[in-house]
Amino acid sequence: MSVLIIAEAGVNHNGSIERAYQLVDAAVVAGVDVVKFQTFRAEKLVSRFAEKAEYQKRETAAEESQLEMLKKLEFSEEQFRRIQAYCREKGILFISTPFDEDSLELLEQLEMPFYKIPSGEITNLPFLIQIAKLRKPVIMSTGMSTMEEISLAVDILARYGVPEISILHCNTEYPTPYKDVNLLAMLQLREKFGLKVGYSDHTLGIEVPVAAVALGAEIIEKHFTLDKTLPGPDHKASLSPEELRDMVTAIRHIEQSLGNGVKEPSTSERKNLSVARKSIVAKKFIKKGEIFTEDNLSVKRPGTGISPLLWFEVLGQSAKRDFEEDELIEQ
Repeated sequence: MSVLIIAEAGVNHNGSIERAYQLVDAAVVAGVDVVKFQTFRAEKLVSRFAEKAEYQKRETAAEESQLEMLKKLEFSEEQFRRIQAYCREKGILFISTPFDEDSLELLEQLEMPFYKIPSGEITNLPFLIQIAKLRKPVIMSTGMSTMEEISLAVDILARYGVPEISILHCNTEYPTPYKDVNLLAMLQLREKFGLKVGYSDHTLGIEVPVAAVALGAEIIEKHFTLDKTLPGPDHKASLSPEELRDMVTAIRHIEQSLGNGVKEPSTSERKNLSVARKSIVAKKFIKKGEIFTEDNLSVKRPGTGISPLLWFEVLGQSAKRDFEEDELIEQ
C-alpha cells in the first residue's frame, strides 16, 4: 500500500478562502493524497492569557496575543463546506484537524473519514474520549510527548472504540533543527505499539520525510504554503508548491525502490548478466588434448561461457578441441 501523503495547508490561507482554494490547487498539482486544514474557535482553543510560541512571536505581530493571532485565521462552517466541495471537485481528499468540541462537531457533520489529533492535544483526555467515541480511524501526532503519554493516549483511544490508530513521530519546533529530529524514534513507536507509524515533519526541505519513508513510514505529513514570505506563524517552516511536488516525487521513487526485500536479480538487470560478468577463456592458443592450467586460462568478459565459479573444476581437464586466444572455453 502506498504511503499516505498529507499536505498540511493548516492556517497558511491567512483567513482567505481564495488562498485556501489555491492551496488545494497546489496540493492537487503536487500529487498528494490529502490536503489538511485546521478547524478551531479561537476562544475555545486558547485563553486570553496564553502567550505565543517563540516561532509565532518571530513571524507575527509582536503586540497581538495568541488569541488575536488565531482569531484572524478562523474559517466559518460555510467556508469549510465550500473548501470541502472544492476538494471534491478537484479530486482530492479534504481533512481538517479539530482543536475543540465545537469544531469536532462541525467536522463530524462534514463526515470526516478519519481524524487527525495534533501533538498539542495528546494529553487532552476529555477531547481524546470525544474523538474516540466517534469510532473512526485516528492519526495522532506525538510531538513533545513521552512514551508514557503516548501509551496513555493510545489506550484511551482504543478503549473508547477507535478501530484503527496510526502514530506519527513528530517534533513540535518550527522549523525543527535536524539534530532534534530523532527519526529513529519512529521505529521505537512501531516496535512498542505494533501500530502503523509515520512522520509529521517540521524541518526545512524534503530530505527528512523522504528518509522517513525509507525507514518504513506509512504516513507523511508536511506543511506547505503558496509563499514563504507571507505573514503568519507557519509559512517560513513550510514547503513551497514546487518543493511539495518534489517531495511527493521523491517519496514515490523511494516507495518503488524499497521492493519486496528479497535479494535476487531484477528483471531490468538480468539482461546485463552476460555483459558485466566474465567467463573462463583461453589465455593463449590451446591445442586439443592440452591440460587446462592457470598458465593457459584466464577470466574475461562476456559472461556467456563457463562461470569462473567453476575455475577449479576446469583446471586439470583436457581440451576437447583447439582454442584460440580469448575464445570461450568449452568442456
